[in-house]
Amino acid sequence: MSVSSIKFIIIMKHILTLFLFATLISSCKNNNTETPEISEDKKEISYLSFGEKIDADQAVELVSIAEDYKNMKVGDSVSTKLIGKVDQVCQAKGCWMKMDLGNDEQVMVKFKDYGFFMPKNIAGKDVIIDGEAFVSELSVEELRHYAEDAGKSEEEIAAITEPRRTYSFVANGALLIEE
Repeated sequence: MSVSSIKFIIIMKHILTLFLFATLISSCKNNNTETPEISEDKKEISYLSFGEKIDADQAVELVSIAEDYKNMKVGDSVSTKLIGKVDQVCQAKGCWMKMDLGNDEQVMVKFKDYGFFMPKNIAGKDVIIDGEAFVSELSVEELRHYAEDAGKSEEEIAAITEPRRTYSFVANGALLIEE
């Protein structure tokens, strides 16, 4: 083998090593936000991601499915991706949240297999959730537990005496919209 061939092989090894190192470094980035660009006004929106990785594409306004919820029976469900405003979050550990459905109604959102929790200070913020929408009936015991988690008074908790039909959602993943 000639000296020029050996030099060429050594140079190629260095280039390959640098390429692999650069690829390794760029693949190790752990970026927990997505920043898609909105073409109309070039405004960037960023998201904090929780649970399974989801994207913001094809999310529909939560209030747009209010009529669907009313027509569902206990046990019915539908897979969907929704965007809406958070009204309330569990103040114990962020293990549930309630979202505004409009007309003074809310959707109770829980997280699949308690695999993730939401920050406790996001009331009033918009989130995108992906998962299953369904109708359930909550027992008096569950309703009182949620009222306690929400920081309700003892009088308010004691006033809960009947089960209630609720609009529910189990989220696989969520995106908290940052602005």
